[in-house]
Formats: sequence, structure tokens, C-alpha cells
Amino acid sequence: MLPRLTTRLLVREVMNSPVISVTPRQTAKSAARLMVKGRVGSVVVMSRGRPLGILTDGDLVAKVVAKGLDPSKIPVSRVMSKPLHTISAESDIMEAARLMRKLNVKRLGVLNRGSLVGIISISDILSITPELVDVLSEKALIERGERTRAGGFVAGYCDSCDRWSDLLMEVDGQFICEECRTEGGEAEGSA
Repeated sequence: MLPRLTTRLLVREVMNSPVISVTPRQTAKSAARLMVKGRVGSVVVMSRGRPLGILTDGDLVAKVVAKGLDPSKIPVSRVMSKPLHTISAESDIMEAARLMRKLNVKRLGVLNRGSLVGIISISDILSITPELVDVLSEKALIERGERTRAGGFVAGYCDSCDRWSDLLMEVDGQFICEECRTEGGEAEGSA
């Protein structure tokens, strides 16, 4: 009998860090600029080293723009969501997904030894889903005693053409289908 294989992906492996933060008195406009600069959908509202809440792009749209308020005059404290719900960095990402669903939120603060070290969003979890499906498929084959795909191929969507293939091969950090490898001048089987 094969030993029981476990596949556990931790929140700390998927989270975004460092955390971009603002003070409660900063304006919605300055927070929005930080989000754009940092290419993130939220900022954590901090006071004296502690999170008070979170301001998301959704908060800005629903609580500022849709109400016709002037973002340069609205303090973050007036439009932030609170509290900032958190999860341990050592938690499983499935735990994070369940907690987000239960709380009806799209982001969680990530704590390590009581300190805020990152943010995990539903988008972060969804971005790794194709890879998780591949890993779980391979795990199922191994547990059933079946051989893995021949030649090191994996199934999934091609990073070049976005089409499904059972013959993806890793080339320069991307999974490329047989057709795109041939079109790109790659020699078959080179990785």
C-alpha cells in the first residue's frame, strides 16, 4: 500500500506582502493613488501599529464614487470596511477560502505571531487553482498506482494560446502546448 500523500498549500505561500497601509485620516484619494501605485485592490487602515480596517477598491466605488463624494475630502476612516478579518499564515488556503465565503469578504489579513504580515485575496487563491488541479490530478494517479503522464507532460491550459492540452511541457517557466512549442521553433521535448 502506498503511503498517504498530502497536498497542503499554506496562506503564507500565496499571500501578498508587504502590506500597503494608510492612516485613518488620509483621504480616499490618497489611498486610491497608493492602490494604483502598488497595483493592489486594497490598503489596510492602521493606527499605532494595529489594523483598524481595510479600504478596498469596492469601498471606493460604492461609498465614494457612487455617492458623488469628493475623494480628496473624505477620510479613509469614514469609508473603510471594519474590522479587518484575519487568518494565520500557517493556515491552509482552503481554510482561507472557507472563511472568506463564511464572512462574505474577498480579502483577509494574514497574521504571523500576532503581527500583520500580508493580505490574501480570493484572486490570489483563484490564480493558483489551475496548478492545484494539476497537482491533485497527478496525486490521484499516484495514489491509484497509475503511471503519471508520459514524458513529463501535464494537462491544463497553455500559457501561450490559452487552449486546453494534455501535452503541456514547461518551457522557460511557462507551460506550453505541443502546437505552440512547434510554432515557437522549440524542439519537441526540450525544456
